[in-house]
Amino acid sequence: MSVLVFVESAEGKIKKTSLEAVAYGAKMSDEVVVVAFGNVASDELESTGKYGANKVLHISDDSYNDGVIQAYATAIAQAMDQSGADALVMANSSLGTPVAARVAIKKGAGLVTNVSDLPDTSNGFEVKKSIYTGKAFATVKVDKAIKVLAIKKNAVELVEGSGSAAVEAFSPNAQDGDFATKITATKKAEGDVLLPEAEIVVSGGRGLKGPENWGMIEDLAKTLGAATGCSKPVSDMDWRPHHEHVGQTGVKVAPNLYIAVGISGAIQHLAGVNSSKNIVVINKDPEAPFFKAADYGIVGDAFEVLPKLTEAIKALK
Repeated sequence: MSVLVFVESAEGKIKKTSLEAVAYGAKMSDEVVVVAFGNVASDELESTGKYGANKVLHISDDSYNDGVIQAYATAIAQAMDQSGADALVMANSSLGTPVAARVAIKKGAGLVTNVSDLPDTSNGFEVKKSIYTGKAFATVKVDKAIKVLAIKKNAVELVEGSGSAAVEAFSPNAQDGDFATKITATKKAEGDVLLPEAEIVVSGGRGLKGPENWGMIEDLAKTLGAATGCSKPVSDMDWRPHHEHVGQTGVKVAPNLYIAVGISGAIQHLAGVNSSKNIVVINKDPEAPFFKAADYGIVGDAFEVLPKLTEAIKALK
């Protein structure tokens, strides 16, 4: 099997979730080709070899910089044809998933999104995917000759090696209608660490009593090198910006560590965080539902616990 991996980048750097997709592809095959768009330096593209890529097809045409889904799908389908790939792997993201669907249609492929584990090829081709907002798993058998897989964050361990991928320019042939959609404006979330890519997230809820107390959340997040988040009520009351809202109707996260402070644990919030590897809950209410989903819990007043926790972490550093 030959695998093509579509990688996303931001500010010239390949996203960690895309590097995980490369590592996933390398577990599937010894033949891994990467396709990348935009202004990404050659050494950054070459570094995908550390995770198993053999070659990178780089599309540097400025017309692709806006991330128009139809255009990306056409270009990736053509990259699959050129590389002879019979599987396409990418991160399960706001860009990757719709691109995956369109490529699957173009190639007549079997599509599985939210993939959480490596494929089982002992009896055909089966993959496990997360369903019901992470509350359950489904095993999907793909009978199509071509497979398209959108990989959930942390589906594979990211281990850096010493390889280097060869980089070559690739110029796809755009088709009529590929650029019919125009992106007129893009508003990016602000912050030192953004939620979708964060390895650690510190979130606050109504238990903090007001936006004036958010300094405690920010201090802990800065100490840990974490992103900050919040519950839906906090965002609805304009204590925090909407892009920090974590939950089923907000940003879904899958960090290695999620710290929830003063959040009761409504089902909508849990749906957005239950893919986290470790959940720590800090709440003065011992009956808070969130404790049932937590790996670790602290029953205590956030106004007492957070400053002590932040100082303890600083001391350890």
